[in-house]
Amino acid sequence: MRIVLVHPNYHSGGAEIAGNWPPAWVAYLAGHLRAAGFHDIHFIDAMTNDLPDEALRAELQRLKPDIVGTTAITPAIYKAERVLEIAQEVAPDALRVLGGIHATFMFKQVLSEAPWIDVIVRGEGEEIFQELVRTFADGRWMEDRRRIKGLAFRDGDEIVSTPAASTVKDLDAIDPDWSLLEWSKYIYIPLGVRVAIPNMARGCPFTCSFCSQWKFWRDYRVRDPKKVADEIQRLVEEQNVGFFILADEEPTINRKKFIQFCEELIARGLPDKVKWGINTRVTDIMRDKELLPLYRRAGLVHVSLGTEAAAQLKLDQFNKETKVEENKEAIRLLREADIFVEAQFIVGLDNETAETLEETFRMAWDWQPDLANWAMYTPWPFTPLFQEMRDKVEIFDFEKYNFVTPIMKPEAMDRGELLNGVMKNYRRFYSRKALFHYPWRGTGFRRRYLLGCLKAFLKAGFERKFYDLGKAGYWGPQSKKTVNFNFDRTRTIAPAQMEDWEANADRAARAKAKREGAGAVKACGGGEFQMPAE
Repeated sequence: MRIVLVHPNYHSGGAEIAGNWPPAWVAYLAGHLRAAGFHDIHFIDAMTNDLPDEALRAELQRLKPDIVGTTAITPAIYKAERVLEIAQEVAPDALRVLGGIHATFMFKQVLSEAPWIDVIVRGEGEEIFQELVRTFADGRWMEDRRRIKGLAFRDGDEIVSTPAASTVKDLDAIDPDWSLLEWSKYIYIPLGVRVAIPNMARGCPFTCSFCSQWKFWRDYRVRDPKKVADEIQRLVEEQNVGFFILADEEPTINRKKFIQFCEELIARGLPDKVKWGINTRVTDIMRDKELLPLYRRAGLVHVSLGTEAAAQLKLDQFNKETKVEENKEAIRLLREADIFVEAQFIVGLDNETAETLEETFRMAWDWQPDLANWAMYTPWPFTPLFQEMRDKVEIFDFEKYNFVTPIMKPEAMDRGELLNGVMKNYRRFYSRKALFHYPWRGTGFRRRYLLGCLKAFLKAGFERKFYDLGKAGYWGPQSKKTVNFNFDRTRTIAPAQMEDWEANADRAARAKAKREGAGAVKACGGGEFQMPAE
């Protein structure tokens, strides 16, 4: 039974500016398959190798797969659909499988626009995919597919979804196979070292309205910190990894286990060999301010903070619990602990103006993070905020849902003006940092890291890849009126998906009425809620 996993060839001008990222989903799925006795597993990284369709076609013809699997976040969905369309052409008897967050929640849309897909794995993939592969290998696929939980597929004109599968309860039982990846190609540009993206926890107890991770992973579960440290040690010793980013939305939620993880890294001497970064919330930094020196000793050098928006109004709309003044204080605490801090801002909602964009710049410069990032609001079609704003969404070309393309059009600006305002913020922030901060502040590792980050920005800028500027035809303020984002406006929502949305909207409206009848309920973890400081 030959299984070929393919990472689709999708590129945007966002996170890729810092390097090529190893597709962790491949390692976790393959490790679980090997544990079940399936060893003929191959991987094609079409994204890192920038494989055109014909090269992918030739590789699939050479491998002759029995099963072809791929995945997709929302902006990569059309590329993933194309992978399986090519698989149908060159290996018509192979089972064609799609997973990932977009297909999980938008399976009716996907199966309507890409009927050549045999089956969608909905939700956490390891156990569902393992059972699917075993059923196919035993020749029982067609007769048994309705009994496998967590699937969606077409049966004639009917789109079938089986009951949701349970989440993986024992994360420590998953032993990822990182050997499938082409490690020489996964380089973190700021440090010039190999990079990995391991997983410590899954899920999130918070329900930020713009986020879908809490919906996808459902339960919040944390691995044994020693097991995670084992995995890091193997990556360092076997794959020569010099930097890793924890894939978790917020690895500091469980304070006790995060501390154990840091202590385990220190006990093994790993901070001398590998540095790392995380995403987390401002509230966790405020909670752990006395622990920040410990985190730094464990090798934590980069924290990306979801400050999200400068105006408190926007923080409230996103269901964040943070206050503007807390953002500034958290950044100061991280700088004092010698941890590089990146402030993340979300821009581009319907109430965005030139003045609010200017406000985010002024606050970014006042707060003095080491790095700042302005991400375009991207209305994931399966989040609560999307349902609230759906009447204002006019673009359903999901390939552009990439945080760098303005999907929403503000009432007071056109999209070209919005992009120009964001680029103005980037130009001012990083030109000042480059001239007055990065070369002169700090020595040794700090200076090398910051100059490496600047190198990554400049490289993406000169190549016209940053924010997809080359594709959009943006060359500076003079071009803001002629920018073309090349939206495919023929893309629409399939009737089956629209019916699903309407049913969900009705259920949400009833739930909201019930909550309001019972009194105000705070979102995003319940107001002041934090995990116990054990």
